Amino acid sequence: MKAGFIGLGNVGGKLCGSLLRNNVDVQVYDLNVEFIAEKLSEGACDGGTPAQMMQECDVIITCLPSPAASVDVLAQMLPHIRPGKIWMEMSTTDEAEVRRIAKEVIAAGGAAADCPVSGGCHRADTGNISIYAGCDRETFESILPLLTILGRRVLHTGPLGSASVLKVMTNYLATANLLTLCEALTVMKAAGMDLATTFEAISISSGTSFVHETESQLILSGARDVNFTMDLVQKDIGLFQKLADLHDVPLEISPLVIAMMRDGQARYGERAQSDRMIERLEEATGLDVRAEGFPKELIDEEPEAHGYEVTPAR
Repeated sequence: MKAGFIGLGNVGGKLCGSLLRNNVDVQVYDLNVEFIAEKLSEGACDGGTPAQMMQECDVIITCLPSPAASVDVLAQMLPHIRPGKIWMEMSTTDEAEVRRIAKEVIAAGGAAADCPVSGGCHRADTGNISIYAGCDRETFESILPLLTILGRRVLHTGPLGSASVLKVMTNYLATANLLTLCEALTVMKAAGMDLATTFEAISISSGTSFVHETESQLILSGARDVNFTMDLVQKDIGLFQKLADLHDVPLEISPLVIAMMRDGQARYGERAQSDRMIERLEEATGLDVRAEGFPKELIDEEPEAHGYEVTPAR
């Protein structure tokens, strides 16, 4: 199967790297020529343009920063879609938009799946990230060989768009957890607790989480660079709020999370790293929420292994 990969940024570049490590025939495209050059050095071929890639590849994967970017790329590829072509949308995007574009792909004779990932850039780099896939079962089984290279745990979530719905939910939960961790760590510092001990106390308790195991380390080390910027956070939590509004669910925490992240952007920049939210509390209290012994970057220590499908309990 010849694959095309469009979007070689923080996540996309690492996902593409997993395909290349596993000897998949990959063509690549990105607006940043340096990203293309890096993948060519790893064994990829230059795809030229999205239109050319759709003509030559069996599967096209897009991993782009916004729904608008996906729309632009798909507009170039649509005239060249025919039976046997598959579009895999691995961006975190709007459910309605992915369904709309997918209908055009299917009408042209192709197949489509929304396949967002979850687990952080460090796990995308090792092929150990988790992947949701929304599509019909036939399409899922066609792309499963690629999905189990790209990720460790693969969940077929149901019809097109379902994966995108679940992904914005998980990013909302992760953002809310980041903000509560910032508050917890700052209060513990103010109370005179040793922060390394605090980290371990959370880790072995009912309060632990994936966000704590990853982002708390970067907060405490002072690195505060989780490879996920505030503008991307705002996009995702905004999509979650949009879902709630669409279904008339009166959320209370979500609007506060959005407002807090907006304040972080106003202070540190639209594209500041999301874990810099701790600095709002440091500035308010005069405290330094850092500790010795924590890493400056996250490294996935789980050995890379072939992925598998996760089956929900029924």
